[in-house]
Amino acid sequence: MTKLFNDKDFWKTAVKLAVPVALQNLLTSSFTLADTLLVSNLGTVALSSVGMMGQWSWLMNMILVGFCSATSVFISQFWGVKDLKKIRHIGGISILFAVFVSILFTAVSLAFPEGVVKIFNSDKEVIATGAEYLRVVAFSFVPIAITNILAAILRAVENVKLPMWVSAFTTVLNIFLDYCMIFGKFGFDKMGIRGAALATVISAWLGVVLIIIISLAQKNILVKNSKEYFRFSAEEFKGYIIKATPVVLNEGMWGGGTFVYNVIFANMGYEYFSAITILRSFENIAFVIFIGICSASSVMIGKSIGQGEIERGLLDSKRFMVIVPSLSVLVSVLIILLRTQLVSVFNMGNNISETTLNTAVTLMLIYAIAFPFRMMPYLEVVSIFRSGGDTITGAKYELICLWALSVPVTALSVYVFKMPFIAAFVVMYIFEDIPKNILCIKYYFSKKWIKPVTKQGIEGLEKFKQKSGDK
Repeated sequence: MTKLFNDKDFWKTAVKLAVPVALQNLLTSSFTLADTLLVSNLGTVALSSVGMMGQWSWLMNMILVGFCSATSVFISQFWGVKDLKKIRHIGGISILFAVFVSILFTAVSLAFPEGVVKIFNSDKEVIATGAEYLRVVAFSFVPIAITNILAAILRAVENVKLPMWVSAFTTVLNIFLDYCMIFGKFGFDKMGIRGAALATVISAWLGVVLIIIISLAQKNILVKNSKEYFRFSAEEFKGYIIKATPVVLNEGMWGGGTFVYNVIFANMGYEYFSAITILRSFENIAFVIFIGICSASSVMIGKSIGQGEIERGLLDSKRFMVIVPSLSVLVSVLIILLRTQLVSVFNMGNNISETTLNTAVTLMLIYAIAFPFRMMPYLEVVSIFRSGGDTITGAKYELICLWALSVPVTALSVYVFKMPFIAAFVVMYIFEDIPKNILCIKYYFSKKWIKPVTKQGIEGLEKFKQKSGDK
C-alpha cells in the first residue's frame, strides 16, 4: 500500500487538478446552500417551490453533464498527444448540443411554467410560487449550459483555475444579489422569490462573459484559432455521437430517475420535499471534493491511456479506488455527528415546520450511511470507465440498477404498499446502490473498460495485452 502511494508526481498532479475543481464546485454548492437559506426565510412553501424547480433545472444539468463527460473522454486523450485541432472540433460539437438542450428546456419552462410545477405538486400555492420563480430563472439555462461546456474543455486540457475563479466571482455576486433582491436591500426593490431567480440569471450570464474576456486576455485554447471549433468533419461528428450517446443517456437517464424519485416524494407532501431540499443543499457540499477527485482521475487516466501508457493509467485508477472510499467514510462520519446542527441552520427565521426539520435530520442520517456506496460507482462509471474510453457499460448499469430496479420498487413501495416517506427513501438507496456496486467493481477488475480513441493508445493497449498475456 505504501508503494502504491509513494509517488510525488501522482500527488502533485492530482492535487493540482482536483483542488481547483473541488473549490469551484464548493463555491457553486455554497451558493445553492446560501440561496436555500435565504429562501427559507420566506417559508416552507417558497423553500419547497424553489427546491422543485431546482430539480427541473437539475435534470437539464444532468443531460449537460453527459455532454461534458463525453467531451472529456475525447479531449483528455487528445490532450495526451497534444492534438489541439481535434480538441477544438470536439469542443465545437459539444457547444452546439449544449445550447440546443438548454434552449429546449427554456422554451418548455416559459411555455408551460405551471405545468412543470404540477409534475411535482398539486398545491395551488406551490404551483403559483414555483411558476413565478421558473418564468424568470429559465433565462439562466442557456448561459449555464455554455459555461459548463467551456469549463469542461478547459479542465480537460488541465486549465482548471479559470473556471474556478469565474465561479468564485459569480457565486459571491449571486449571494449578494440574492440578499438584495429577495429582501429589498441596498436600494433594490423587495422581490421575494422572483428576486432569487433574477439574481441567478444575472450571475449566469456574467459567468459566460467573464470566461470569454479572460480567455481573450490569456489567449488560451478557447479563443486561439477559435474558427476551428465549427470546422469539424462528418466523421468526427459521427464518432462523437457514437461515444457521447451512451454517456448522455447515462446521465440523462440517471437524472430522469432522480427526477421521478422527486416527483414521487414531492407528491407525498411539500413538507417532505422541503426536507429533501435541505438534504440536497448539504449533499452538494459533501459531494464537491469527489467531483474534484474524479475530475483529476478522469484527466490523468485518460491522458495516460491516450498516450499508450496503459500500465500508468491502471496504476492511477487503483490509487483513486483507495482514495475515494477512504474519504467517503470520513465524510459520512462528519455528517452523522453534525446532522442536527446543520439542519437547524435552516430555521433561523423560525419559518420552517417541525415536520420538515425532523424529516431532514433523519434523511441526513440515511444519506450518510449510503454515501460511500454512492461514491464508488460514481468514480468507476464517471471517471475510470469513461476516461478509459468505455462510455457504454456505465450507461447499461445505470439503466439496470435505476430503471429496472430502484425506480419501480420505490414507486411500488409508495403507491402499492403505502410505505411511509422515510421507508420509501431507504428503499430507493438500497435497490440502486448495492447492485450497482457489485456490477461496477467486477467490471473494473476485468480491465475491459480500456478502449483508447487515439492511435498511440490503441498501440499501447496491444503491447499491454501481449505483456500481460490478456486476450
